[in-house]
Amino acid sequence: MSEQGNNAWNAQPTLRGEHVALEPLTRDHADGLRAALAGGELARIWFTNVPAPDGVDAYIESALAMQAKGVAWAFAVLDADGEVVGSTRYYDMDASVPRVQIGYTFYAQRVQRTGLNTQAKLLLLSHAFEQLGCISVGFETSWFNLASRAAIARLGAKQEGIIRNHRRHADGSARDTVAFSIIDGEWRAVKRNLEYKLQQHGAGQDG
Repeated sequence: MSEQGNNAWNAQPTLRGEHVALEPLTRDHADGLRAALAGGELARIWFTNVPAPDGVDAYIESALAMQAKGVAWAFAVLDADGEVVGSTRYYDMDASVPRVQIGYTFYAQRVQRTGLNTQAKLLLLSHAFEQLGCISVGFETSWFNLASRAAIARLGAKQEGIIRNHRRHADGSARDTVAFSIIDGEWRAVKRNLEYKLQQHGAGQDG
C-alpha cells in the first residue's frame, strides 16, 4: 500500500460534493436522522436493517462501537442545504488488503434515487480507491432486496455470488446475502459512468 494510503486510514474524512456532504456520524446527528426516518416506513421493510425513529440513538451507539474497534467509519449524509437525510458507512475495513465494504445506507424518501445518492457513492468510492488505496470495494444486500441489488448493479459493481444463511434480518430470519464488488482495475470506468450520470441528471432522478 502507498504511504498516502497508510496515512489516509488514520483519520475519517468529511467528503463534500455539489449535492451532498458526508460527515463523521456523531450523537449530534440523532435529531436529523429521526426527522429523515419520520413515519418509520423504511424500518417496516422486513428485509432491511433500517432503524425506526425511536431506534436512532441505539443505531448511532452501535455505529460508534464499530468505529471504536477500527472496522467501520459511519457518516451522516447531508443534502446541499445542510439537512441530514440519511446515513452510510464503510465497514469490514481491512488496511492489510486494503479493502472496505460500503453499506448500512438509508435515505429519506425524498432523496432516494437522486443525484445526491449518485454523488455520495462517487465520493465514497473515490476516497476508497484513490486515498485508501483499496484494491476492492464490496457491497452486500439481502436476496429479497431487489431494489438494493439493482441499485448496486447500476453503480457498475459485479455480482460475486450468494452467501447462504450469512446473516440475520432484523426480524431474526436467516438472510441469504448477495455479494457485489468493484475492483481497482474497474474503477476508472465506474468513476466515468458515475460522473456521466451526474452530468446527465444533476440532483434529479438517477437513472
